[in-house]
Amino acid sequence: MSIHRTVVLAGATSDAGLATASALIGAGARVIATGRSEERLAALRNAGAQTEIADPTSFTEMTALAEKLGSVDAVIPLVGGWRGGGGLAGQSDADFDALLPALQAVRATSRAFDAAIRASDAGRFAIVSSTAVTRPLAGGANYAAMKASSEAWTRAVAQGYAKAARDAGAALRTASVIFRAEGALQPDALSRAVVALWDRDAAELNDTVLTLG
Repeated sequence: MSIHRTVVLAGATSDAGLATASALIGAGARVIATGRSEERLAALRNAGAQTEIADPTSFTEMTALAEKLGSVDAVIPLVGGWRGGGGLAGQSDADFDALLPALQAVRATSRAFDAAIRASDAGRFAIVSSTAVTRPLAGGANYAAMKASSEAWTRAVAQGYAKAARDAGAALRTASVIFRAEGALQPDALSRAVVALWDRDAAELNDTVLTLG
């Protein structure tokens, strides 16, 4: 399958980011990978991605990137991480603050690239969440709360896409999607799911939750 799309992977310097970038490039996509460290972006650049120094949690920096790139078909924020343990008493403010950038990246990227994604004939916005949101544990309350907030925001993005299409009297061409990982995120599972985002029509895909196998 060939994907002639421009895809932004925001905060892509993890193993999952590299695997996803490589899979997209292998399928024919143009990939723009962002990060805050030139050194950590080197592997992505070597894989064929265009790299940009930009903070995915910053609306200002993401807006500047959106203006620089122009036409974009998909944006996937990949800021993640896990902090927890110790039951409810162990849910420290420091851990909460360390997890907050994941939600900030979802907010910043969806807002900054909203016009570009809706202008695409097959726009996609997708986040990586966790099945922890369906059964949160005391020792992971901070983590589950952050993922649940990210999911709520992403579903609001989906509603915005659908409303914009209805108001314009047009077919829905954009989709906002939640990927849920069971346990630790498997880079290959994520990369396959991202490449498959264009296998289904936007109207069928929008506001869906897909469990990564």
